[in-house]
Amino acid sequence: MAIAAAISLPLTSPARRSLASFTSLRSSSPILKLNSVRGSVSLRTACLRVSAASSSMSVEAVEKASPASFLDRRETGFLHFVKYHGLGNDFILVDNRDSSEPKITPEQAAKLCDRNFGIGADGVIFALPGINGTDYTMRIYNSDGSEPEMCGNGVRCFARFIAELENLHGKQRFTVHTGAGLIVPEIQDDGKVKVDMGEPILKATDVPTGLPANKNQSVVKSDLDVDGVTWNVTCVSMGNPHCVTFGTKGGQNLQVDELKLAEIGPKFENHVVFPARTNTEFVQVFTPSHLKMRVWERGAGATLACGTGACAVVVAAVLEGRAERNCTVDLPGGPLQIEWREEDNHIYMTGPAEVVFYGSVPL
Repeated sequence: MAIAAAISLPLTSPARRSLASFTSLRSSSPILKLNSVRGSVSLRTACLRVSAASSSMSVEAVEKASPASFLDRRETGFLHFVKYHGLGNDFILVDNRDSSEPKITPEQAAKLCDRNFGIGADGVIFALPGINGTDYTMRIYNSDGSEPEMCGNGVRCFARFIAELENLHGKQRFTVHTGAGLIVPEIQDDGKVKVDMGEPILKATDVPTGLPANKNQSVVKSDLDVDGVTWNVTCVSMGNPHCVTFGTKGGQNLQVDELKLAEIGPKFENHVVFPARTNTEFVQVFTPSHLKMRVWERGAGATLACGTGACAVVVAAVLEGRAERNCTVDLPGGPLQIEWREEDNHIYMTGPAEVVFYGSVPL
């Protein structure tokens, strides 16, 4: 069920942050508003009333609300957003089509992404006007306020967000300018989004990595010392840097569920051989067409899914002779279908993107 929300959340000091309103919504249901007051909690709809004691909030129904009317809101001093997730990789989507610059700062974005004092997300994504002949521009701030070049799960959410903003239905295709270049997402008839992610970048200096190239200017199954342990790694850029590993040198096949990701992930991300830091994928091979990965994302940490990471994993698996060009990649949040086509050298990613809730936050 899609949930919609009106959230009051100051972007100032933690002491002032409070959840003043939050709503559950389907297009056929009323929006529920939570107001920060002393008294009782009451829930009213046409067929239901529930009350409970509380000292901090109340709930009341607001009739005849819909996602379309919510997205049309233009109150000054408020940031309206829709939260989406792609396999659990969650984002705050902002309609920024009236300006070429994001409506909020990286610092504000980091506060909104805080899962205890904010809305909670892996990043904030802005839908801006297109440039260089594209339909739209996508920019994203990570949960730490840094700005990555691109995000695979994020661009699927972006496509669904644009379709909702424009009230589009059925199969839709967009051209999107990103920091990683031109990306072309296409909404399928079943609601999933297929994205032409372009060509992988393999030249070591362009990834970028300081590891010496060992195969056609690329780093493939190379040794990397991390905290005294030698890992075999392949480096790929999907417009953002990735370090892919299938295990340690001379070790058994990696069992990704046994990894202490919070310990090892930051050591890869901030390793001296990655001048722009790196995303890191730890991969387990089930069959040549079925892989499983866990990811430590640059600027976001452990996430439930990483679309560009899944693409990089298939490229690395093919280069190392471990997999075919069309694979199902299992991530903690669910599977993605990844195809690296030989005829055009492009990578195609197909997966879901779903609404979580709608919200407003005072700036």
